[in-house]
Amino acid sequence: MAGVKSEDAADETVLIEIDGHTGVITLNRPGALNALTHAMVLRITEALTDWERDPGVTQVLLRGAGERGLCAGGDIRAIHDDAKAGGTASADFWRDEYRLNALIARYPKPYVALMDGIVMGGGVGISAHGNVRIVTERSRVAMPETGIGFVPDVGGTYLLGRAPGELGLHLALTGTAVGAADALLCGLAGHFVPAGRLPELTAELLLAPVHEVLPRHVGTPGHAELAEHRRWIDPCYAADTVEEIVGRLLATNEPEAKAAAETILAKSPTALKVTLAAVRRARELGPLEWVLEQEYRVSCNALASPDLVEGVRAQVIDKDRRPRWSPATLEEVTEEDVARFFAPLGADREPVFPEARGERVTG
Repeated sequence: MAGVKSEDAADETVLIEIDGHTGVITLNRPGALNALTHAMVLRITEALTDWERDPGVTQVLLRGAGERGLCAGGDIRAIHDDAKAGGTASADFWRDEYRLNALIARYPKPYVALMDGIVMGGGVGISAHGNVRIVTERSRVAMPETGIGFVPDVGGTYLLGRAPGELGLHLALTGTAVGAADALLCGLAGHFVPAGRLPELTAELLLAPVHEVLPRHVGTPGHAELAEHRRWIDPCYAADTVEEIVGRLLATNEPEAKAAAETILAKSPTALKVTLAAVRRARELGPLEWVLEQEYRVSCNALASPDLVEGVRAQVIDKDRRPRWSPATLEEVTEEDVARFFAPLGADREPVFPEARGERVTG
């Protein structure tokens, strides 16, 4: 039934409706770049679960309100406050968020994500795991967590670990935002549609199946810059340690490689080393659920790291852009420091996927 809204309209940060045979999810926090809260995650999960069983809903459309982007990620101010207070709210949020990521990845109906504008962190998690992922010339897709003393999550290490060559590791360590062509190259998106055609595409999706509608709107995204940069990205990022990666980047004659090294050196040394380990472990873990379980351990253990609180302070709260990382250099971060992020959580911490608990995730 066209325009039918959820009975629970108390939380307008996510608008849920069924239009024709399409379930429509609109992230509705444009002033916060549609950043995800725990309530939003639960609301989306409830809608998708209901629609999965509803024969009247044949496809799902995810979009963001406003002109700036789909979703800038999780509400990192809330995570900062929780970490500073030694709370557990962030762990609860991540558990439900990662379960949502897996639900989207396994969704049995077409899940159409309009990845227009800014799509970062948690925004990647609710879009790039879908089976119909659309970017535009305005798209800027990134996993920028190392810049706030955190590590790519929401299945980001799974996605980046499967990008061609070492492109994913380059994006994970630098936090670089990529446009449509590079998002397609790296497997973070599947189709390019010019932004000007999105209103028409959306209108048609409410009347017909996506496999009939989409081909009429797909265009060519242009040149993928990262494709030519693989000549230095692949050999440099194949090094065993972050220090060696930086050394190789600085030793090249490529201005872009040296710029990447400088970018990396501005990030949290601890987060960089944990990210390197997480992406490489993710390549060997297998199913997305196993990787999400690993990311949950890393994320929860990051709550006790001083760099998460400091990184959010410097980049988001005070905005002085001068984080004081601890330890301050790559050389000071030991293997034991990195291993602590992958340590099993206490018995009081419920896993994301109970079947994923075990040595396979920690090994």
